[in-house]
Amino acid sequence: MKNKTLVAIAGAVVGITALVLVKFGNPANMGLCIACFLRDTAGGLKLHGAAPVQYIRPEIIGLVLGSFFVALSGREFIPKAGSSPATRFVLGFIVMIGALMFLGCPLRMMLRIAGGDMNAIVGLVGFVAGILVGIFFLNHGFTLGRAYRVNKGEGYVFPIIQVVMLILLVGLPGLLLFSETGPGSMHAPIALALVAGLVVGGIAQKSRFCTAGGIRDAFLLKDFTLFVGFIVVLLVVAIGNLALGSFNFGFEGQPVAHTDGLWNFLGMALVGIASIFLGGCPLRQLILSGEGNIDSVITVLGMICGAAFAHNFAMASSPEGPTVNGQIAVVIGFIVVVAIGFLNIQRSAGKGDA
Repeated sequence: MKNKTLVAIAGAVVGITALVLVKFGNPANMGLCIACFLRDTAGGLKLHGAAPVQYIRPEIIGLVLGSFFVALSGREFIPKAGSSPATRFVLGFIVMIGALMFLGCPLRMMLRIAGGDMNAIVGLVGFVAGILVGIFFLNHGFTLGRAYRVNKGEGYVFPIIQVVMLILLVGLPGLLLFSETGPGSMHAPIALALVAGLVVGGIAQKSRFCTAGGIRDAFLLKDFTLFVGFIVVLLVVAIGNLALGSFNFGFEGQPVAHTDGLWNFLGMALVGIASIFLGGCPLRQLILSGEGNIDSVITVLGMICGAAFAHNFAMASSPEGPTVNGQIAVVIGFIVVVAIGFLNIQRSAGKGDA
């Protein structure tokens, strides 16, 4: 019961934070979106040339540092690495391809549902379908192997990089790119976004909050602890949107979303499978990276590269719909993840923990 209460509190914090960030400038239904914010950050660092999505998001910096500080204070900062890093990079890349087909990570999918966007319900069905495929592989012995303890200095690298990013954003903005129009131009004040990220990062670290893990555990273990957080986010954000008059029920006219049901489904299905193989959703990977998990750092780097690649080669969807390049990339993504699934089946594998 104690764990469920903590996860419920985490879900409420995530939901309220998302609402506050939208109120103070973040795009509608995008108060917190790991895929969108990593994409924007990649653009801000000049890794892609899509002008509407270029801005180093302080929320990402805060999520990692919040997790880092709480893990450090709770003696849970345990740097480790070595669990199939190259495969994790590829899976992170594929997660981003699927997310940018759908236009959002699993967390934004929840925020979109709570804002009345029925396209995100289609995405949720795909996400669950992908998770079920991932569970099939887990039940047949899928594993990416064991991670091993490494030098503590290794675990400090990614949090330090976040500090450098913050210095660039605040002190040396002339070195970066900033969107003048589009989602990248819409953002909450830096201080508020950073504090929001710190708070969510800390509570997510302590509660083990994970969108994919909640659904996985419910099906695989009949354990609904993490799933409680999933439900609370939906309820809190839906109530908040209704109270603020920003609930817009339907398929058409949704902010930064398209109505192609097939590719919304397939994009999130791809995210679901890859997230199960990785042991957690994009948010969870950021939190783990703050705890010193170098394999998750590699995954996050894969997602950043995936975002840059998607926008440099016209694979990301837009409100007008998916691109042909994006559709081809998703199909290739499915082939790759299925191959990874079969290649990493071992007779005596464990099931991991998000």
